[in-house]
Amino acid sequence: MTFSQCIRRLCAPVGTVEPLSEMEAHELFAAMLDGGVQEMELGALLAALHLSPRSAQELAGFHRAATERSYCLNAPLGRLRPLVIPAFGGARRQHNLLPLLAMLLARLGVPVLMQGPLDAGGRVGAVYILRELGVLPSATVAQAQQALDERLIAFLPVAALCPGLASLIGLQPRLGFPTAGHLVAPLMDPFGGEGMRLVGAASAAETETLGGFLAASGANALLLRSTEGDPFADPFRRPRIEFFADGDAHALFEEEAAPVDPVAGLPERVEAAATAGWIRQALAGDAPIPHPLVNQLACCLYACGYTDDMNQAKAIAAVETSSLSPVVDRRRRPPPRLPTPLPR
Repeated sequence: MTFSQCIRRLCAPVGTVEPLSEMEAHELFAAMLDGGVQEMELGALLAALHLSPRSAQELAGFHRAATERSYCLNAPLGRLRPLVIPAFGGARRQHNLLPLLAMLLARLGVPVLMQGPLDAGGRVGAVYILRELGVLPSATVAQAQQALDERLIAFLPVAALCPGLASLIGLQPRLGFPTAGHLVAPLMDPFGGEGMRLVGAASAAETETLGGFLAASGANALLLRSTEGDPFADPFRRPRIEFFADGDAHALFEEEAAPVDPVAGLPERVEAAATAGWIRQALAGDAPIPHPLVNQLACCLYACGYTDDMNQAKAIAAVETSSLSPVVDRRRRPPPRLPTPLPR
């Protein structure tokens, strides 16, 4: 199938678009990643893909092409699965608490690899907040591997992981809309299937598409509704959190029926320095961590193998974040004794 045929097929009237097969999607995306599509045709193809609905089989083809062109890392020694956290969104109105989740997990011994662009496009990206917290992006895959082995947390730019994906993502300012690369990049597992992916969906339709892909591909992942493009639980209302183990899915938490009370102490501004300052307070036990994020922490501990019992994961997360005691009480008595992490 030529590029022009593909464009005509994807631009068919609404309701008559025939999805690409997995093989067709693989060949098309491979050509895009390899720079084998001329600029005019590439723009038309990306626009057509943006406007037409995605299917799980198309996403599988895109993902396979990107995986074949990505570099790999080794999972740190131990029995815990490394958690792969994509950071492709960024704060506009709500504070970006994705770095808080990552640092809580690393503190408990879970290896965390964050991956995404270095430029958040005017938003307050996780990469900016991590810089304020002393976690600098790695320049190469080898540097990310070293940081992961030594400190259990690393940020790997998508340009270092898969240059072709970074090129497609970088076209957004010129095109005015997210490209297919924005949907594929957060699904990458640099550990060759050994990682646990944290996947965020922007809408109900995207949740269905991503869930279908994760189930069909036999993935290990946590799927939830994203917060301003990043996969952390909305601190004002916990989303449904679904766990995929070798493709089999079940919900660990259902969506909350109503919003919860605002988080006390959050700074008025969402900028990186202010958010990082509050995260330091939260990690020190001087600020309350939103309970939706505590729930997500429990899901991550369970999914990564910290414990094989979800109720125990909830208890560990509660104690680790001191969510069982009010902030004022924590200041008057010694911090709670944390459970010993399972052997790595």
